[in-house]
Amino acid sequence: MVTEELNRPAGVSLRELLDALDSTVTDPVEAPDGDAVAIRSVALLDGDDFSESPSVPADMSLLVGVPESAVLAWLDELAARPPERRPRAVLLKSTAESAAVRAAARRSRVAVVVVDRRARWDTVLALVRRVLDRAGRGGPAEDPLTTDTDLFGLAQIVAQNAGGMVSIEDAHSHVLAYSASDESADELRILSILGREGPRDYLRVLQDWGVFDRLRRGDEVIDLPARAELNIKRRLVVGIHATAADGRSRTLGSIWLQQGDRPFKPDAAEVLRGAAAVAARIIARALDAPSTETLLLQRLFGAHGEGVDIPSVAGALRIPVRGPAAVVGFALNAQAGAEHSEIGSVIRLHASSFRADSIATVLGDRVYVLLPGYRSAPSVTAWTRQLVDQLETRRGAILRAAIAIPVADLTQVAAARAEVDRVLDSTATTFPRGRVTTLAESRTAVLLGEILDLLATRAELHDPRLRALFDYDRDHGAQLGESVEGYLREHGDVRRAAAALRVHPNTLRYRLRRAEAITGITLADPANRLLLELQLALHRRSSPA
Repeated sequence: MVTEELNRPAGVSLRELLDALDSTVTDPVEAPDGDAVAIRSVALLDGDDFSESPSVPADMSLLVGVPESAVLAWLDELAARPPERRPRAVLLKSTAESAAVRAAARRSRVAVVVVDRRARWDTVLALVRRVLDRAGRGGPAEDPLTTDTDLFGLAQIVAQNAGGMVSIEDAHSHVLAYSASDESADELRILSILGREGPRDYLRVLQDWGVFDRLRRGDEVIDLPARAELNIKRRLVVGIHATAADGRSRTLGSIWLQQGDRPFKPDAAEVLRGAAAVAARIIARALDAPSTETLLLQRLFGAHGEGVDIPSVAGALRIPVRGPAAVVGFALNAQAGAEHSEIGSVIRLHASSFRADSIATVLGDRVYVLLPGYRSAPSVTAWTRQLVDQLETRRGAILRAAIAIPVADLTQVAAARAEVDRVLDSTATTFPRGRVTTLAESRTAVLLGEILDLLATRAELHDPRLRALFDYDRDHGAQLGESVEGYLREHGDVRRAAAALRVHPNTLRYRLRRAEAITGITLADPANRLLLELQLALHRRSSPA
Protein backbone atom coordinates (compact mmCIF):
# COMPACT_ATOMS: atom_id res chain seq x y z
CA MET A 1 0.00 0.00 0.00
CA VAL A 2 1.39 3.37 -0.95
CA THR A 3 0.33 6.94 -0.48
CA GLU A 4 0.89 10.37 -1.85
CA GLU A 5 0.63 13.25 0.58
CA LEU A 6 0.72 16.95 -0.21
CA ASN A 7 2.36 19.42 2.14
CA ARG A 8 -0.82 21.24 3.06
CA PRO A 9 -1.74 20.85 6.74
CA ALA A 10 -5.38 21.88 6.37
CA GLY A 11 -6.00 19.52 3.46
CA VAL A 12 -9.04 19.70 1.23
CA SER A 13 -12.47 18.80 2.54
CA LEU A 14 -14.15 15.60 1.41
CA ARG A 15 -17.03 17.66 0.00
CA GLU A 16 -14.66 19.89 -1.97
CA LEU A 17 -12.86 16.84 -3.32
CA LEU A 18 -16.07 15.07 -4.35
CA ASP A 19 -17.40 18.24 -5.96
CA ALA A 20 -14.23 18.42 -8.02
CA LEU A 21 -14.48 14.74 -8.97
CA ASP A 22 -18.08 15.32 -10.07
CA SER A 23 -21.23 13.31 -9.44
CA THR A 24 -20.66 11.38 -12.68
CA VAL A 25 -17.71 9.71 -10.94
CA THR A 26 -18.60 9.57 -7.26
CA ASP A 27 -21.58 9.60 -4.94
CA PRO A 28 -21.23 9.55 -1.12
CA VAL A 29 -23.39 6.89 0.53
CA GLU A 30 -22.13 7.11 4.12
CA ALA A 31 -20.31 9.93 5.95
CA PRO A 32 -20.44 9.33 9.73
CA ASP A 33 -18.33 12.41 10.51
CA GLY A 34 -19.78 14.59 7.78
CA ASP A 35 -18.22 15.74 4.53
CA ALA A 36 -16.01 18.47 6.02
CA VAL A 37 -13.24 16.04 7.05
CA ALA A 38 -9.84 16.99 5.63
CA ILE A 39 -8.16 14.85 2.95
CA ARG A 40 -4.41 15.30 2.46
CA SER A 41 -3.29 11.96 1.01
CA VAL A 42 -4.58 9.19 -1.23
CA ALA A 43 -3.69 5.52 -1.62
CA LEU A 44 -4.75 2.83 -4.07
CA LEU A 45 -5.20 -0.59 -2.42
CA ASP A 46 -5.78 -3.98 -3.99
CA GLY A 47 -6.34 -7.33 -2.28
CA ASP A 48 -2.62 -8.07 -1.93
CA ASP A 49 -2.00 -4.79 -0.11
CA PHE A 50 -4.24 -5.66 2.83
CA SER A 51 -1.57 -7.98 4.24
CA GLU A 52 0.81 -5.02 4.54
CA SER A 53 -1.66 -2.26 5.45
CA PRO A 54 0.24 0.52 7.27
CA SER A 55 -0.40 1.55 10.83
CA VAL A 56 -1.26 5.07 9.59
CA PRO A 57 -3.21 4.79 6.32
CA ALA A 58 -3.82 7.51 3.77
CA ASP A 59 -6.72 9.88 4.37
CA MET A 60 -8.48 8.46 1.31
CA SER A 61 -8.19 4.85 0.13
CA LEU A 62 -9.27 3.58 -3.30
CA LEU A 63 -10.14 -0.11 -2.92
CA VAL A 64 -9.64 -1.94 -6.22
CA GLY A 65 -10.93 -5.47 -6.67
CA VAL A 66 -11.21 -6.08 -2.92
CA PRO A 67 -13.97 -8.59 -2.03
CA GLU A 68 -16.69 -7.53 0.37
CA SER A 69 -15.51 -9.93 3.08
CA ALA A 70 -12.05 -8.33 3.09
CA VAL A 71 -13.55 -4.82 3.15
CA LEU A 72 -15.73 -5.73 6.13
CA ALA A 73 -12.82 -7.27 8.04
CA TRP A 74 -10.67 -4.21 7.34
CA LEU A 75 -13.35 -1.74 8.44
CA ASP A 76 -13.94 -3.72 11.64
CA GLU A 77 -10.19 -3.65 12.34
CA LEU A 78 -10.18 0.12 11.75
CA ALA A 79 -12.99 0.57 14.27
CA ALA A 80 -10.62 -0.57 17.02
CA ARG A 81 -8.00 2.04 16.09
CA PRO A 82 -7.81 5.60 17.40
CA PRO A 83 -9.13 8.22 14.91
CA GLU A 84 -5.67 9.42 13.84
CA ARG A 85 -4.84 5.92 12.55
CA ARG A 86 -7.92 5.53 10.37
CA PRO A 87 -8.58 6.73 6.82
CA ARG A 88 -11.17 9.48 6.48
CA ALA A 89 -12.85 7.98 3.39
CA VAL A 90 -12.80 4.93 1.15
CA LEU A 91 -13.83 4.78 -2.51
CA LEU A 92 -15.46 1.56 -3.72
CA LYS A 93 -17.48 0.36 -6.68
CA SER A 94 -20.25 -2.23 -6.24
CA THR A 95 -19.22 -3.13 -2.68
CA ALA A 96 -20.09 0.37 -1.46
CA GLU A 97 -23.79 -0.31 -1.96
CA SER A 98 -23.74 -3.19 0.56
CA ALA A 99 -25.72 -2.54 3.74
CA ALA A 100 -23.11 -4.49 5.71
CA VAL A 101 -20.31 -2.28 4.38
CA ARG A 102 -22.27 0.86 5.22
CA ALA A 103 -22.89 -0.40 8.76
CA ALA A 104 -19.21 -1.26 9.19
CA ALA A 105 -18.29 2.20 7.92
CA ARG A 106 -20.52 3.80 10.54
CA ARG A 107 -18.85 1.73 13.28
CA SER A 108 -15.37 2.70 12.08
CA ARG A 109 -16.35 6.36 11.45
CA VAL A 110 -15.07 6.14 7.86
CA ALA A 111 -16.91 7.78 4.95
CA VAL A 112 -17.85 5.47 2.07
CA VAL A 113 -18.09 6.82 -1.47
CA VAL A 114 -19.42 4.79 -4.39
CA VAL A 115 -17.58 5.10 -7.71
CA ASP A 116 -19.37 4.60 -11.01
CA ARG A 117 -18.78 1.01 -12.18
CA ARG A 118 -17.71 2.30 -15.59
CA ALA A 119 -15.01 4.58 -14.16
CA ARG A 120 -11.39 3.59 -14.73
CA TRP A 121 -9.45 3.47 -11.47
CA ASP A 122 -6.40 5.05 -13.10
CA THR A 123 -8.61 7.99 -14.14
CA VAL A 124 -10.08 8.38 -10.64
CA LEU A 125 -6.64 8.20 -9.00
CA ALA A 126 -5.20 10.78 -11.40
CA LEU A 127 -8.11 13.14 -10.74
CA VAL A 128 -7.81 12.83 -6.95
CA ARG A 129 -4.08 13.48 -7.08
CA ARG A 130 -4.63 16.49 -9.34
CA VAL A 131 -7.17 18.00 -6.93
CA LEU A 132 -4.88 17.44 -3.93
CA ASP A 133 -1.94 18.91 -5.81
CA ARG A 134 -4.02 21.94 -6.77
CA ALA A 135 -5.03 22.38 -3.12
CA GLY A 136 -1.40 22.10 -2.07
CA ARG A 137 -0.46 24.97 -4.38
CA GLY A 138 -3.36 27.15 -3.23
CA GLY A 139 -6.71 27.98 -4.77
CA PRO A 140 -7.39 29.27 -8.26
CA ALA A 141 -7.08 32.88 -9.27
CA GLU A 142 -10.22 34.98 -9.22
CA ASP A 143 -10.11 35.70 -12.95
CA PRO A 144 -8.38 32.87 -14.82
CA LEU A 145 -9.13 34.47 -18.18
CA THR A 146 -6.61 37.19 -17.37
CA THR A 147 -4.32 35.36 -14.92
CA ASP A 148 -3.00 31.82 -15.25
CA THR A 149 -4.68 29.26 -12.98
CA ASP A 150 -5.02 25.50 -12.99
CA LEU A 151 -7.21 23.64 -15.48
CA PHE A 152 -9.95 22.74 -12.98
CA GLY A 153 -10.34 26.36 -11.95
CA LEU A 154 -10.35 27.39 -15.60
CA ALA A 155 -13.07 24.85 -16.46
CA GLN A 156 -15.29 26.10 -13.65
CA ILE A 157 -14.94 29.77 -14.61
CA VAL A 158 -15.61 29.02 -18.29
CA ALA A 159 -18.77 27.12 -17.32
CA GLN A 160 -19.96 30.09 -15.27
CA ASN A 161 -19.21 32.66 -17.97
CA ALA A 162 -20.25 30.71 -21.07
CA GLY A 163 -23.08 28.59 -19.67
CA GLY A 164 -23.06 24.81 -19.83
CA MET A 165 -20.60 22.15 -18.68
CA VAL A 166 -16.91 22.19 -19.60
CA SER A 167 -14.34 19.47 -20.15
CA ILE A 168 -10.71 20.11 -21.13
CA GLU A 169 -8.95 17.32 -23.03
CA ASP A 170 -5.37 16.70 -24.09
CA ALA A 171 -4.26 16.06 -27.67
CA HIS A 172 -5.20 12.38 -27.30
CA SER A 173 -8.78 13.09 -26.12
CA HIS A 174 -8.06 12.25 -22.48
CA VAL A 175 -9.94 14.46 -20.02
CA LEU A 176 -7.59 16.66 -18.00
CA ALA A 177 -10.14 18.71 -16.07
CA TYR A 178 -13.84 19.54 -16.05
CA SER A 179 -16.48 21.68 -14.40
CA ALA A 180 -19.29 20.38 -12.22
CA SER A 181 -22.01 18.34 -13.95
CA ASP A 182 -25.74 18.45 -13.40
CA GLU A 183 -28.58 16.14 -14.40
CA SER A 184 -28.45 17.38 -18.00
CA ALA A 185 -25.00 15.83 -18.60
CA ASP A 186 -25.29 13.50 -21.59
CA GLU A 187 -23.70 10.11 -22.17
CA LEU A 188 -20.73 11.49 -24.09
CA ARG A 189 -19.73 13.77 -21.20
CA ILE A 190 -20.21 11.07 -18.59
CA LEU A 191 -18.16 8.49 -20.49
CA SER A 192 -15.40 11.00 -21.22
CA ILE A 193 -15.03 11.93 -17.55
CA LEU A 194 -15.06 8.25 -16.58
CA GLY A 195 -12.11 7.67 -18.89
CA ARG A 196 -14.14 5.66 -21.40
CA GLU A 197 -14.63 6.10 -25.13
CA GLY A 198 -17.75 7.96 -26.22
CA PRO A 199 -20.56 6.44 -28.31
CA ARG A 200 -18.99 5.07 -31.49
CA ASP A 201 -21.76 6.37 -33.74
CA TYR A 202 -21.20 9.93 -32.53
CA LEU A 203 -17.42 9.67 -32.81
CA ARG A 204 -17.95 8.51 -36.40
CA VAL A 205 -20.12 11.58 -37.03
CA LEU A 206 -17.37 13.85 -35.66
CA GLN A 207 -14.87 12.17 -37.97
CA ASP A 208 -17.21 12.53 -40.96
CA TRP A 209 -17.69 16.23 -40.21
CA GLY A 210 -13.93 16.71 -40.02
CA VAL A 211 -14.19 18.11 -36.49
CA PHE A 212 -10.84 16.78 -35.27
CA ASP A 213 -9.05 18.07 -38.38
CA ARG A 214 -10.61 21.51 -37.89
CA LEU A 215 -9.54 21.54 -34.24
CA ARG A 216 -5.95 20.82 -35.25
CA ARG A 217 -5.89 23.50 -37.95
CA GLY A 218 -6.90 26.65 -36.06
CA ASP A 219 -8.73 28.48 -33.28
CA GLU A 220 -12.21 28.25 -34.83
CA VAL A 221 -15.01 27.66 -32.31
CA ILE A 222 -17.00 24.80 -33.82
CA ASP A 223 -20.74 24.58 -33.16
CA LEU A 224 -21.87 20.94 -33.02
CA PRO A 225 -25.65 20.54 -33.18
CA ALA A 226 -27.48 18.11 -30.91
CA ARG A 227 -28.07 14.55 -32.11
CA ALA A 228 -31.32 13.56 -30.45
CA GLU A 229 -31.23 10.03 -31.89
CA LEU A 230 -27.92 9.47 -30.07
CA ASN A 231 -28.95 11.39 -26.93
CA ILE A 232 -26.09 13.84 -27.55
CA LYS A 233 -26.62 17.51 -26.75
CA ARG A 234 -25.31 20.60 -28.52
CA ARG A 235 -21.68 21.50 -28.00
CA LEU A 236 -19.16 24.23 -28.70
CA VAL A 237 -15.56 23.10 -29.05
CA VAL A 238 -12.27 24.90 -29.64
CA GLY A 239 -8.72 23.65 -30.12
CA ILE A 240 -5.85 24.47 -27.76
CA HIS A 241 -2.66 25.49 -29.58
CA ALA A 242 0.81 26.77 -28.73
CA THR A 243 3.68 27.95 -30.91
CA ALA A 244 6.66 25.60 -30.80
CA ALA A 245 10.30 26.73 -30.79
CA ASP A 246 10.53 26.22 -34.56
CA GLY A 247 7.56 28.54 -35.12
CA ARG A 248 5.09 25.81 -35.96
CA SER A 249 1.75 25.45 -34.22
CA ARG A 250 1.48 22.58 -31.76
CA THR A 251 -1.91 21.09 -30.87
CA LEU A 252 -2.20 20.60 -27.11
CA GLY A 253 -5.83 19.62 -26.73
CA SER A 254 -9.37 20.99 -26.86
CA ILE A 255 -12.12 22.54 -24.72
CA TRP A 256 -15.65 21.14 -24.99
CA LEU A 257 -18.72 23.03 -23.75
CA GLN A 258 -21.91 20.95 -23.47
CA GLN A 259 -25.22 22.78 -23.37
CA GLY A 260 -27.35 22.06 -20.33
CA ASP A 261 -30.97 22.93 -19.67
CA ARG A 262 -30.35 26.56 -20.65
CA PRO A 263 -28.87 27.99 -23.87
CA PHE A 264 -25.27 29.16 -24.06
CA LYS A 265 -24.58 32.77 -23.11
CA PRO A 266 -24.23 35.19 -26.07
CA ASP A 267 -20.46 35.55 -25.75
CA ALA A 268 -19.77 31.84 -25.15
CA ALA A 269 -17.57 31.54 -28.25
CA GLU A 270 -15.39 34.47 -27.16
CA VAL A 271 -15.06 33.00 -23.66
CA LEU A 272 -13.93 29.70 -25.18
CA ARG A 273 -11.32 31.39 -27.36
CA GLY A 274 -9.88 33.22 -24.35
CA ALA A 275 -9.93 30.04 -22.28
CA ALA A 276 -8.05 28.18 -25.02
CA ALA A 277 -5.21 30.71 -24.79
CA VAL A 278 -5.03 30.32 -21.01
CA ALA A 279 -5.18 26.51 -21.26
CA ALA A 280 -2.36 26.58 -23.82
CA ARG A 281 -0.09 28.40 -21.36
CA ILE A 282 -0.91 26.00 -18.54
CA ILE A 283 -0.45 22.82 -20.60
CA ALA A 284 2.65 24.03 -22.44
CA ARG A 285 4.28 25.05 -19.17
CA ALA A 286 3.60 21.61 -17.70
CA LEU A 287 4.92 19.85 -20.81
CA ASP A 288 7.99 21.98 -21.46
CA ALA A 289 9.30 23.32 -18.17
CA PRO A 290 12.07 21.13 -16.74
CA SER A 291 10.75 20.74 -13.22
CA THR A 292 12.81 20.31 -10.10
CA GLU A 293 11.17 16.91 -9.70
CA THR A 294 12.37 15.84 -13.16
CA LEU A 295 15.95 16.80 -12.33
CA LEU A 296 15.75 14.96 -9.01
CA LEU A 297 14.43 11.86 -10.75
CA GLN A 298 17.22 11.95 -13.29
CA ARG A 299 19.82 12.24 -10.53
CA LEU A 300 18.22 9.37 -8.63
CA PHE A 301 18.50 7.17 -11.73
CA GLY A 302 22.17 8.12 -12.12
CA ALA A 303 21.85 10.44 -15.11
CA HIS A 304 24.14 13.15 -13.68
CA GLY A 305 26.95 11.11 -12.19
CA GLU A 306 27.66 10.27 -8.57
CA GLY A 307 27.41 12.36 -5.42
CA VAL A 308 23.62 12.33 -5.13
CA ASP A 309 22.25 13.19 -1.68
CA ILE A 310 19.79 10.30 -1.52
CA PRO A 311 18.01 11.32 1.74
CA SER A 312 17.36 14.81 0.34
CA VAL A 313 16.09 13.42 -2.96
CA ALA A 314 13.85 10.94 -1.14
CA GLY A 315 12.46 13.68 1.06
CA ALA A 316 11.68 15.91 -1.91
CA LEU A 317 9.99 13.06 -3.78
CA ARG A 318 8.22 11.79 -0.63
CA ILE A 319 9.46 8.21 -0.98
CA PRO A 320 11.20 6.01 1.62
CA VAL A 321 14.99 5.74 1.49
CA ARG A 322 15.08 2.19 2.82
CA GLY A 323 13.18 -0.93 1.96
CA PRO A 324 12.92 -3.09 -1.16
CA ALA A 325 11.94 -1.60 -4.49
CA ALA A 326 11.80 -2.46 -8.18
CA VAL A 327 13.15 -0.65 -11.24
CA VAL A 328 11.57 -1.28 -14.64
CA GLY A 329 13.02 0.02 -17.89
CA PHE A 330 11.16 0.29 -21.20
CA ALA A 331 12.63 0.68 -24.68
CA LEU A 332 10.84 1.16 -27.99
CA ASN A 333 11.72 -1.72 -30.28
CA ALA A 334 10.07 -0.01 -33.25
CA GLN A 335 8.83 3.56 -33.47
CA ALA A 336 5.49 2.76 -35.13
CA GLY A 337 4.63 6.46 -34.95
CA ALA A 338 5.03 6.65 -31.17
CA GLU A 339 7.05 9.43 -29.54
CA HIS A 340 9.24 8.68 -26.53
CA SER A 341 7.77 11.58 -24.54
CA GLU A 342 4.23 10.41 -25.28
CA ILE A 343 5.00 6.83 -24.30
CA GLY A 344 6.72 8.11 -21.18
CA SER A 345 3.58 9.97 -20.13
CA VAL A 346 1.40 6.91 -20.72
CA ILE A 347 3.75 4.65 -18.77
CA ARG A 348 3.88 7.18 -15.92
CA LEU A 349 0.08 7.16 -15.70
CA HIS A 350 -0.17 3.37 -15.70
CA ALA A 351 2.59 3.10 -13.10
CA SER A 352 0.75 5.55 -10.86
CA SER A 353 -2.41 3.47 -11.06
CA PHE A 354 -0.37 0.36 -10.18
CA ARG A 355 1.48 2.01 -7.28
CA ALA A 356 0.50 5.52 -6.27
CA ASP A 357 4.02 6.41 -5.10
CA SER A 358 5.71 5.17 -8.26
CA ILE A 359 7.98 7.61 -10.06
CA ALA A 360 8.95 7.59 -13.72
CA THR A 361 11.28 9.53 -15.98
CA VAL A 362 12.47 9.56 -19.59
CA LEU A 363 16.22 9.37 -20.18
CA GLY A 364 17.26 9.39 -23.81
CA ASP A 365 15.11 6.89 -25.67
CA ARG A 366 14.14 4.87 -22.60
CA VAL A 367 11.56 5.18 -19.83
CA TYR A 368 12.39 4.13 -16.27
CA VAL A 369 9.94 3.43 -13.45
CA LEU A 370 10.77 3.08 -9.75
CA LEU A 371 8.27 1.17 -7.61
CA PRO A 372 9.22 1.90 -3.96
CA GLY A 373 8.41 -0.64 -1.28
CA TYR A 374 7.82 -3.42 -3.78
CA ARG A 375 9.02 -6.96 -3.17
CA SER A 376 6.72 -9.13 -5.30
CA ALA A 377 8.56 -10.03 -8.51
CA PRO A 378 5.59 -11.97 -10.01
CA SER A 379 3.27 -8.97 -9.54
CA VAL A 380 5.72 -6.53 -11.12
CA THR A 381 6.39 -8.90 -14.01
CA ALA A 382 2.68 -9.49 -14.63
CA TRP A 383 1.96 -5.74 -14.60
CA THR A 384 4.87 -5.06 -16.96
CA ARG A 385 3.76 -7.74 -19.43
CA GLN A 386 0.19 -6.44 -19.36
CA LEU A 387 1.36 -2.87 -20.00
CA VAL A 388 3.65 -3.89 -22.88
CA ASP A 389 0.80 -5.85 -24.51
CA GLN A 390 -1.69 -3.03 -23.94
CA LEU A 391 0.53 -0.35 -25.47
CA GLU A 392 1.11 -2.47 -28.55
CA THR A 393 -2.60 -3.22 -28.99
CA ARG A 394 -3.90 0.29 -28.34
CA ARG A 395 -1.06 2.52 -29.54
CA GLY A 396 1.03 0.40 -31.88
CA ALA A 397 4.09 0.94 -29.66
CA ILE A 398 6.30 -2.16 -29.66
CA LEU A 399 8.17 -2.12 -26.37
CA ARG A 400 10.77 -4.23 -24.62
CA ALA A 401 11.04 -4.17 -20.83
CA ALA A 402 13.62 -5.21 -18.25
CA ILE A 403 13.06 -5.56 -14.51
CA ALA A 404 15.52 -5.23 -11.63
CA ILE A 405 14.05 -6.62 -8.41
CA PRO A 406 14.66 -6.50 -5.50
CA VAL A 407 16.50 -3.20 -5.23
CA ALA A 408 17.73 -2.95 -1.62
CA ASP A 409 17.16 0.80 -1.19
CA LEU A 410 17.33 4.10 -3.04
CA THR A 411 21.12 4.12 -3.03
CA GLN A 412 20.97 1.16 -5.44
CA VAL A 413 18.57 2.69 -7.98
CA ALA A 414 21.31 3.94 -10.31
CA ALA A 415 22.97 0.51 -10.26
CA ALA A 416 19.60 -1.12 -10.94
CA ARG A 417 19.11 1.18 -13.92
CA ALA A 418 22.53 0.11 -15.25
CA GLU A 419 21.45 -3.52 -14.86
CA VAL A 420 18.22 -2.78 -16.72
CA ASP A 421 20.18 -1.10 -19.52
CA ARG A 422 22.40 -4.17 -19.88
CA VAL A 423 19.32 -6.32 -20.40
CA LEU A 424 17.65 -3.89 -22.83
CA ASP A 425 20.85 -3.65 -24.86
CA SER A 426 20.96 -7.43 -25.22
CA THR A 427 17.27 -8.04 -25.98
CA ALA A 428 17.42 -5.60 -28.90
CA THR A 429 19.06 -8.41 -30.91
CA THR A 430 16.95 -11.30 -29.56
CA PHE A 431 13.45 -9.77 -29.95
CA PRO A 432 10.79 -11.06 -29.50
CA ARG A 433 12.57 -13.50 -27.18
CA GLY A 434 13.14 -11.85 -23.82
CA ARG A 435 10.63 -9.08 -24.47
CA VAL A 436 9.91 -8.75 -20.74
CA THR A 437 12.70 -10.19 -18.65
CA THR A 438 15.26 -9.75 -15.87
CA LEU A 439 19.03 -9.98 -15.77
CA ALA A 440 18.76 -13.37 -14.05
CA GLU A 441 16.51 -14.72 -16.82
CA SER A 442 18.59 -13.22 -19.65
CA ARG A 443 22.10 -13.55 -18.23
CA THR A 444 23.34 -15.70 -21.14
CA ALA A 445 22.12 -13.23 -23.76
CA VAL A 446 23.41 -10.26 -21.74
CA LEU A 447 26.89 -11.69 -21.20
CA LEU A 448 27.18 -12.92 -24.78
CA GLY A 449 26.10 -9.51 -26.04
CA GLU A 450 28.70 -7.78 -23.90
CA ILE A 451 31.39 -10.21 -25.09
CA LEU A 452 30.46 -9.34 -28.68
CA ASP A 453 30.55 -5.63 -27.79
CA LEU A 454 34.08 -6.10 -26.52
CA LEU A 455 35.11 -8.04 -29.62
CA ALA A 456 33.65 -5.32 -31.85
CA THR A 457 35.98 -2.72 -30.31
CA ARG A 458 39.12 -4.88 -30.66
CA ALA A 459 40.12 -5.17 -34.33
CA GLU A 460 42.97 -7.52 -33.46
CA LEU A 461 40.39 -10.06 -32.23
CA HIS A 462 38.65 -10.22 -35.64
CA ASP A 463 39.77 -13.42 -37.41
CA PRO A 464 41.00 -12.49 -40.95
CA ARG A 465 40.26 -16.04 -42.14
CA LEU A 466 36.53 -15.27 -41.86
CA ARG A 467 36.93 -12.20 -44.06
CA ALA A 468 37.93 -14.50 -46.94
CA LEU A 469 34.73 -16.49 -46.40
CA PHE A 470 32.51 -13.39 -46.36
CA ASP A 471 34.24 -12.02 -49.47
CA TYR A 472 33.68 -15.31 -51.30
CA ASP A 473 29.96 -15.26 -50.45
CA ARG A 474 29.67 -11.67 -51.66
CA ASP A 475 31.56 -12.21 -54.92
CA HIS A 476 29.92 -15.52 -55.87
CA GLY A 477 26.44 -15.12 -54.38
CA ALA A 478 27.18 -18.14 -52.21
CA GLN A 479 25.86 -19.01 -48.75
CA LEU A 480 28.87 -20.63 -47.14
CA GLY A 481 28.78 -18.46 -44.00
CA GLU A 482 25.07 -19.14 -43.51
CA SER A 483 25.67 -22.86 -44.03
CA VAL A 484 28.47 -22.99 -41.44
CA GLU A 485 26.29 -21.07 -38.97
CA GLY A 486 23.37 -23.45 -39.51
CA TYR A 487 25.67 -26.44 -39.02
CA LEU A 488 27.00 -25.04 -35.74
CA ARG A 489 23.49 -24.14 -34.56
CA GLU A 490 22.45 -27.79 -34.92
CA HIS A 491 25.57 -28.97 -33.05
CA GLY A 492 27.09 -30.69 -36.07
CA ASP A 493 23.96 -32.64 -37.10
CA VAL A 494 24.15 -32.34 -40.90
CA ARG A 495 20.67 -33.69 -41.62
CA ARG A 496 18.91 -31.34 -39.19
CA ALA A 497 20.97 -28.38 -40.36
CA ALA A 498 20.24 -29.20 -44.01
CA ALA A 499 16.51 -29.42 -43.25
CA ALA A 500 16.60 -26.02 -41.52
CA LEU A 501 18.49 -24.52 -44.48
CA ARG A 502 16.18 -26.32 -46.95
CA VAL A 503 19.02 -27.94 -48.89
CA HIS A 504 20.04 -31.55 -49.50
CA PRO A 505 22.47 -32.96 -46.89
CA ASN A 506 25.04 -33.61 -49.62
CA THR A 507 24.78 -29.94 -50.69
CA LEU A 508 25.48 -28.86 -47.12
CA ARG A 509 28.44 -31.25 -46.84
CA TYR A 510 29.91 -29.75 -50.02
CA ARG A 511 29.47 -26.21 -48.67
CA LEU A 512 31.15 -27.11 -45.38
CA ARG A 513 34.15 -28.63 -47.16
CA ARG A 514 34.38 -25.53 -49.37
CA ALA A 515 34.29 -23.26 -46.28
CA GLU A 516 37.06 -25.30 -44.67
CA ALA A 517 39.18 -24.99 -47.81
CA ILE A 518 38.72 -21.21 -48.05
CA THR A 519 39.35 -20.45 -44.36
CA GLY A 520 41.77 -23.21 -43.46
CA ILE A 521 39.64 -23.85 -40.36
CA THR A 522 38.79 -27.47 -39.50
CA LEU A 523 35.22 -27.85 -38.23
CA ALA A 524 36.07 -31.05 -36.37
CA ASP A 525 38.05 -29.03 -33.79
CA PRO A 526 35.84 -27.86 -30.82
CA ALA A 527 37.98 -24.75 -30.30
CA ASN A 528 37.55 -23.82 -33.96
CA ARG A 529 33.79 -24.25 -33.68
CA LEU A 530 33.64 -21.96 -30.61
CA LEU A 531 35.73 -19.31 -32.36
CA LEU A 532 33.59 -19.56 -35.50
CA GLU A 533 30.36 -19.09 -33.53
CA LEU A 534 31.68 -15.90 -31.94
CA GLN A 535 33.06 -14.50 -35.21
CA LEU A 536 29.88 -15.33 -37.15
CA ALA A 537 27.71 -13.73 -34.42
CA LEU A 538 29.90 -10.62 -34.58
CA HIS A 539 29.51 -10.48 -38.36
CA ARG A 540 25.74 -10.93 -38.09
CA ARG A 541 25.59 -7.99 -35.70
CA SER A 542 27.46 -5.68 -38.04
CA SER A 543 25.58 -6.90 -41.14
CA PRO A 544 22.03 -7.74 -39.92
CA ALA A 545 20.61 -7.84 -43.45
